[in-house]
Amino acid sequence: MATHKRARRIKLTAAITAVAAAAGVTLLNTSIAGAAPAPRTGVVYGADAAGAVAGSYIVMLDKKADKAELAKEYGGKLKRNYSSAINGFSASGLSLAEAKRLAADPAVSKVVQNKKFHISETQENPPSWGLDRIDQTETTGDDAYTYPDSAGEGVTAYVIDTGVRVTHEEFEGRATSGYDAVDNDDSADDGNGHGTHVAGTIAGATYGVAKKADIVAVRVLDDSGSGTTEQVVAGIDWVTENHEGPSVANMSLGGGADEALDAAVQRAIASGVTFAVAAGNESTDASGSSPARVPEAITVASSTVDDEQSDFSNYGSIVDIYAPGSDITSSWNDSDDASNTISGTSMATPHVVGAAAVYLAGHPDATPEEVATALTEGATPDAISNATEGTPNKLLKVVE
Repeated sequence: MATHKRARRIKLTAAITAVAAAAGVTLLNTSIAGAAPAPRTGVVYGADAAGAVAGSYIVMLDKKADKAELAKEYGGKLKRNYSSAINGFSASGLSLAEAKRLAADPAVSKVVQNKKFHISETQENPPSWGLDRIDQTETTGDDAYTYPDSAGEGVTAYVIDTGVRVTHEEFEGRATSGYDAVDNDDSADDGNGHGTHVAGTIAGATYGVAKKADIVAVRVLDDSGSGTTEQVVAGIDWVTENHEGPSVANMSLGGGADEALDAAVQRAIASGVTFAVAAGNESTDASGSSPARVPEAITVASSTVDDEQSDFSNYGSIVDIYAPGSDITSSWNDSDDASNTISGTSMATPHVVGAAAVYLAGHPDATPEEVATALTEGATPDAISNATEGTPNKLLKVVE
């Protein structure tokens, strides 16, 4: 009897299985039938980047969303809101796994690891020579800098850096504080010197290319010259929202590839601000660095007094132009009459920003693309004797 019942059960099970198979149904073991599916995950850009800030991310949105609630939903906390250079926010307190789940949310375009950026400079002590070089095509200077009387008047230069000593006598009252993304206030004082040096090359009365342009300090790097993606994007976001009239911006900073930073610079340029960015000082291809790799920006490599590529300068096809960057003297933050002589693509870039301001003073309606074209087409061709192959061999010359 027991054998007969067992045979009937086997036949019944086989029949049920056959019917289910015919209906396209898969029978699962009851021990796994209730298991939850694995959560969807997306990509976190730069998750393994050098200088990553643990638990901190930049979130770029595709759709409208409650930013605080979205961060909270995935285990994080809203830190900064971005609305102009990018649509998104920064969040802290997220594990990498949580950030990956956030990246898969339908409202999210990209999640980018927050990371550190920095200035790079070399202390030197000879006299400056850059201004004398960029007003002529010949290598041998004439010990003079000739420039149009407008000299950048009516143009505002935003210095996205360590801040600026706005009381320095070089600025003659033309420099103001705009925004401090490090301390989250409007007092962009310079505790490093780098930003004041950059500003002096752009618009200083003695050291500047555009001697009548206005300077607005936007502090995104701390007193040691370091900052994060979160801070730098916040500074660009502020410039994008607040710039007025003909505007240029200087970014003498850099780091690894960063999608959020690149997008912020691109949006700022699209809003009408001409950006010049440093190629970097690692003696490597600039296409691997942000914001140097942004094609819409003017990417600047460094040259020496002998019209050679500076040995520290980055290079490559992403570079648009060379400018004097070795042994450049400009204003410093120690006092209202202090100066310093340093080297870097950080020093080359403000020469280009100053030249852009000079051009905009005469062409106030020019777009960033038109400004870039005017500078690259007006540059001295084939001036750099040892330009790395594939790098456009164009040396800055001021054009009106």
